[in-house]
Amino acid sequence: MLDGIRIIDFTNYLPGPYATMRLAELGAEVIKIEPVKGDPARELGVKKDDTGIVFLANNRQKKSITLNLKEIEGRERALQLIKTADAVLESFRPGVMKKLGLDYERVITHKDDIVYCSLTGYGNAGTFSHLGGHDINFMAVSGVLSQLKDEYGKLVHPSIQIADYMGGMAASERILAGLVSKRLTGKGSYHCISIAETVASIMGIHLLIEQETGDQTGIKEINGKFVSYAIYETKDLRYVTLGAIETKFWFNFCQALGRDDWMNAHFSKAEMNNPVYMQVSDLFRSRNLAEWIEFGKKVDCCLSPVLEPNELQSFEPFNEKEIIFKTHTGSLSVKMHGDQKQNGASSPSLGEHTEEILSKASE
Repeated sequence: MLDGIRIIDFTNYLPGPYATMRLAELGAEVIKIEPVKGDPARELGVKKDDTGIVFLANNRQKKSITLNLKEIEGRERALQLIKTADAVLESFRPGVMKKLGLDYERVITHKDDIVYCSLTGYGNAGTFSHLGGHDINFMAVSGVLSQLKDEYGKLVHPSIQIADYMGGMAASERILAGLVSKRLTGKGSYHCISIAETVASIMGIHLLIEQETGDQTGIKEINGKFVSYAIYETKDLRYVTLGAIETKFWFNFCQALGRDDWMNAHFSKAEMNNPVYMQVSDLFRSRNLAEWIEFGKKVDCCLSPVLEPNELQSFEPFNEKEIIFKTHTGSLSVKMHGDQKQNGASSPSLGEHTEEILSKASE
């Protein structure tokens, strides 16, 4: 889809690289500009073949070149590359690209139709714009973290970076919008994405419900308060999710189990003093996860297993489309776009394409 589109990527760690990987897997040529020592994610945490997993997971199908942007020569080469590009994504703190002479105002004097996107924590202006931040901070200020609580009301620390991934998706979306606008008008554009604002954008329903009722836990029918839409433990101490919010799904569930007497309890509370809830809970604990998986495949009642990461590859819907695949280097990866073919490309080694790209840029 994006064959012929060139994107210059000045990002590190997770949100920015995730954004450009989504574009790369749609066919864009993504040139990742790395410092001489490389994206810090190459050295972060668990490693495979001496390279950080965080880097390997978010930089497939890109080209890597190394430039020292603190030196004039490095900045000039970066500008040379931008002249050949359709879009730029950067994720430095506000003001850094200006100090380097690579901010939007400077860039458009060399490439006036560039689509330029800055991916930030809190935007490029305002009280918090100068502050550092990470996923957990953006989750916190957006109100989203407040929704992740256990049965005692204690916050649950997420083990996946929801805000970072959402920020990356928002950046790729905005770049695509900029490219469409450029096609229609012939003009480039500047975009600034705030990860905190992006995550807050999913709280609209919560805000309106709180305004009308005072309840801050969102849609009551699907927030775990009712027997028909809840998480249940199985015999082998695993979990399944029941999402039978519509009457037909709840009826299918009840009838398949020979419990027509539960039908009128569709929206009864998922509480210990509710006999139906206790009966449903006991029933789920009477069979193991594999049995409930088979039940969910046969009975159309919105019943699905809670899978662990090492089970994704064998999950039939994912297996059929090869959603989980191995790159050419043997690393397990996940498709960004399930309906697109995957060529198995892996993440580049540091500076792998420096000579090739710079030589072409200087021609």
